Amino acid sequence: MSTLDWNNIGFGYIKTNVNARAYFADGKWSELEFTDDEYIKMHISTTCLHYGLQCFEGLKAFRGEDGRVRLFRVDENAKRMQASARKLCLPVPSVEMFVKACREVVERNMEFVPPYESGASLYLRPLLLGSQIDLGVKASPEALFLVFCSPVGPYFKGGMAPIKVIIDRVQDRAAPRGTGDIKAGGNYASSILSGEKAHTLGYSNVMYLDAVEHKYIEECGAANFFGIKDGTYVTPKSPSILPSVTNKSLRQLAQDMGLKVEERPVAVDELSSFSEAGACGTAAVISPIGSILDIDTNEFISYGDEVGPVSLELYNRLRDIQYGRAEDVHGWTTIIE
Repeated sequence: MSTLDWNNIGFGYIKTNVNARAYFADGKWSELEFTDDEYIKMHISTTCLHYGLQCFEGLKAFRGEDGRVRLFRVDENAKRMQASARKLCLPVPSVEMFVKACREVVERNMEFVPPYESGASLYLRPLLLGSQIDLGVKASPEALFLVFCSPVGPYFKGGMAPIKVIIDRVQDRAAPRGTGDIKAGGNYASSILSGEKAHTLGYSNVMYLDAVEHKYIEECGAANFFGIKDGTYVTPKSPSILPSVTNKSLRQLAQDMGLKVEERPVAVDELSSFSEAGACGTAAVISPIGSILDIDTNEFISYGDEVGPVSLELYNRLRDIQYGRAEDVHGWTTIIE
């Protein structure tokens, strides 16, 4: 086991033993390679550096209370990377290669999977880069696929707590029929400016609205949004929202709890009708929203200073599956050891 101070690691990069790589050229993928090299040697005219032909994924491995290590829904991340690759006209990694790379990266870095008691996890970052050397704006027939990992600390170090969110219409995250529904790096680059503004004003996150009418909720920072009302789990539906693996899981768990589930357009005007609201994603599972301020209308909505009961139960149910405390009835986890 590594000598890292598991109780004092944040969400950053920590060197591990190896990463996995495969190369696509001449119409086929190479065999997976494993290296301790943390760097990529790349020509100055490589396509991904100039035209954003790049996508990535994020998932975690957890050491359970039984000592076994579990990957959470790795096949869903593989399928989402395939969708991203197709939209960016990049070579498409097979689900089998993606899963194998993730499994072996965990196996070869087992000493960096944090102990169960720490609440930390091993974060995996699969990455796909267009590697064609060219200056033209065109598809890349060559690519580099790699998977690296880093141990990360628990998102809520002091316990799960509601966050403050701001609605700011100055910047759009993604346009309809653009790249908002895939995990392309450019989507995150376009959110930095508004995110920095929110943090300067004392808010944790920005709620993005649709780019056409600015009337409908899309995403909350880099996470999907959900609201709870009248026994229903409500989450926005739009062609420019990234299909979150966490949100998909929470929708199933909500049904297991007897809630109705609605995936549909959600107007800003509906926010005040929710009894609970939250952002969901790999990093935190659920970030409960305590309040929302619309700086254009000055409307303030409060959901209280405590985590709502439905959000808390959803969070606990998902974490119980990830850490092996509950039966994995949906077959979401891949046991490594």
